[in-house]
Amino acid sequence: MTQIISIANQKGGVGKTTSTINLGVALAHLQRRVLLIDLDPQGALSVGLGVKPGEPEYTVYEVLMNGAVTINQAIIPVQANLDLLPADNDLAAAEVELIPEFRREMVLRNALVPLNDWYDYILIDCPPSLSLLTVNAFTASTGVIVPMQCEFFSFRVIRTLMESVDRTRDRLNPGLELIGILPTMYSTGTIHSREVFEQARNLYGDKVFDIVIYKSIRFAEASVANKAMIDYSTDHKGALAYQQLAQTLAEKLEQRG
Repeated sequence: MTQIISIANQKGGVGKTTSTINLGVALAHLQRRVLLIDLDPQGALSVGLGVKPGEPEYTVYEVLMNGAVTINQAIIPVQANLDLLPADNDLAAAEVELIPEFRREMVLRNALVPLNDWYDYILIDCPPSLSLLTVNAFTASTGVIVPMQCEFFSFRVIRTLMESVDRTRDRLNPGLELIGILPTMYSTGTIHSREVFEQARNLYGDKVFDIVIYKSIRFAEASVANKAMIDYSTDHKGALAYQQLAQTLAEKLEQRG
């Protein structure tokens, strides 16, 4: 069974794209077949994997809005075991164009049907909003991972995101689960980061991963090089953390059969 996971948080700058890239590459290194979907009109995931804006013939926009374009036509191979469904600014128009569509929340889910059991994991990099695109991602997914910057304003929006996950589960996708909250951009030695992490643990319990992604300029350097941290600096603690996350995720989800 393909695990389809939305990486979501309506607050920007919390590490969604970084987490999608590094978790995807880490799973690919574990010999899992992985597809990354860029569902953010800013296209940061695509650029982060070396795809130039305007370069792909087809993007996720055509897959969603043009019935003549199949998802297989738009997928780009990135490296061994890792493929990408790219996005660019055209995707911003989909927010409006999807409104009159019949069962508009199901468009992405229906588009993914041809890929059933082809990939082990499909990771969706959601936009920084609880928009119709994000609802499409949740409706198509088996689970959600929430990157949470260890900072107060990032922590406080988590409740609204949880409510959106619950609504999607109740109305559209009964199988949707919260896989976990991933603490990101943790500043070593600061009281504030530690306090936010502890508050999250108190409120959400074991849904908060033990794995913490520490803040590091090396992530920005890896992005400039169009590489995942795992490929850019294999022994960096950020790379090791995402490798551990991939292993933990694989063990948790694949034990279910």
